[in-house]
Amino acid sequence: QSLKKRDRNRQAKSTLRSAIKSALTLATEKGDKDAVTVALRKATRLLDKAAVHGVLHKKTAARHISRLTKRVKSAQA
Repeated sequence: QSLKKRDRNRQAKSTLRSAIKSALTLATEKGDKDAVTVALRKATRLLDKAAVHGVLHKKTAARHISRLTKRVKSAQA
């Protein structure tokens, strides 16, 4: 059971990291603002889901969302 849970958590964290990285790279490229918004929304949704499913602690997910949003907004400004 622990091995299955570990694999599931690893997959979820890998997906999270990819979504966060894509949102940050889109924001720093100064490209399409709609694409950045969609990427940020996707990353936020994945972080919230990870918190609900126990992959991340609730406050850890909130901290990541806050920092990511702040970085994306400052990169767009």
